[in-house]
Amino acid sequence: MKCNMGKTDRVIRIVAGLVLLGWGLMNSCIIADIIGVILLATAAIGWCPLYVPLGINSGCEAKKEEEKKEPGEQ
Repeated sequence: MKCNMGKTDRVIRIVAGLVLLGWGLMNSCIIADIIGVILLATAAIGWCPLYVPLGINSGCEAKKEEEKKEPGEQ
């Protein structure tokens, strides 16, 4: 699995996951708990399976490729 999530994407997923998990636990909503756990898991590993078929890459690999380029190269 290659990383396909940037730092901002991961932070948003962590916050949203914690909010959903907390809300789900307080209100006995299993759906919110499951979605919260999924968001936390994908943020922890830095890879979202839904991004693969959609061709989305929010920053992880793109930054690595830019660092490999020589200065002045476009």
